[in-house]
Amino acid sequence: MTAQMMDSSMAMKSMSGLDMAAMQDMIECCSACEQACTVCADDMMAMGMTGMSKCMSMCLDCADMTHTMMRMMLRPSGYDMQVMMAQMDACMKMCMACAAECMMHAEMSEECKMCAEACRQCAAACERMMSAMKSMMPMA
Repeated sequence: MTAQMMDSSMAMKSMSGLDMAAMQDMIECCSACEQACTVCADDMMAMGMTGMSKCMSMCLDCADMTHTMMRMMLRPSGYDMQVMMAQMDACMKMCMACAAECMMHAEMSEECKMCAEACRQCAAACERMMSAMKSMMPMA
């Protein structure tokens, strides 16, 4: 449904040079990452895994970051390219940090392993989108 709405959106159509495939991929990766991070943190809490507070916190922070990034991507009429690039960079860094933390626990938690993969995919989608949007940046 989101892809259909984006195809018909006047705001999206007015964004000349915007790579819609990269944008759709990023939105989907952000959503998947948010979900994976939320499930991972909740599983750690439910299992009473001691010593996992940093991992839980990073997962919850990453879920918040990817949720915000996804919502910002869905509102192209208000894009400030410098802000969007900074947010994508921050989202990419948060995802990579969360992936690294979760991978430290991947041996004992399948959720951490899956979360790390979702985080890596989201970081890669951010990087692709940033590359695609560089041509839209105002000249200094």
